[in-house]
Amino acid sequence: MPVGPLVVQVAQLRRRSGSTSRLHTSAPLDQVLLTPASAADSRVPEGAPADCDFVLESYDGGVMVTGRVRAPWSGVCRRCTAPVGGEVDIALKERYCDPPARGEPEDEEAYPIEGDAVDLAPLVHEAILAELPLAPLCREDCLGLCPQCGADRNHETCSCVAPRDPRWASLDVLRSSS
Repeated sequence: MPVGPLVVQVAQLRRRSGSTSRLHTSAPLDQVLLTPASAADSRVPEGAPADCDFVLESYDGGVMVTGRVRAPWSGVCRRCTAPVGGEVDIALKERYCDPPARGEPEDEEAYPIEGDAVDLAPLVHEAILAELPLAPLCREDCLGLCPQCGADRNHETCSCVAPRDPRWASLDVLRSSS
């Protein structure tokens, strides 16, 4: 049976179908599961907790988990490389089911109930990973970096002229005739 801040004992809850239980907790996230592939990817800062507010409701054969997860994130602006951050706020509704009886197919869309406990950590991690911004911006109108000199066009102007693409050079005749 798993142990951790997001492991909830559900034996009492499951005694009567339709009974509910509230869970509000702030739990540290497993950084191994949230390690970004590159330095430019968004991430949850190390040691940052996820605030979880769940309602667990029993039903015949399982537990329905409904609620919200909030966690901070940090990353790099895709245009100007400035540090950015924010918070993901995710609404969740997922099922936890008993393991299948012998010969029955496994329910691949539900999380397992292990013994008399549900482990909410995989649910929280998967939800956060799915909601982290892939290409965050420091602001919607970010001008980015100049591709020639590298100046941050949000803070300074440069006099660089974009080079012409030689593949379009034959069309320059049209530009000079107008």
